[in-house]
Amino acid sequence: MTTQAVFDRLSHLAKRASVQRFSPPDMRRSFISDLLDNGADLAVVQAMAGHANPATTARYDRRGERAKQRAAGLLLVPYVAAG
Repeated sequence: MTTQAVFDRLSHLAKRASVQRFSPPDMRRSFISDLLDNGADLAVVQAMAGHANPATTARYDRRGERAKQRAAGLLLVPYVAAG
């Protein structure tokens, strides 16, 4: 299936779903962000997206602040009482 055939099919489905507008970068952003949001490693997502540089993949990441907060919650900081 060609990339144009995929886009044409997605455009048809978008019309049926009353989606007013979308673009290939929207689809890429969703693909990348959904993978990252579900715990996929950035390097793996980078390879799947065909990016040579992880910074390119990171530009598509729409998770924002909530991802940073979730990541910070994963840290285990040992507490040692002074005394």
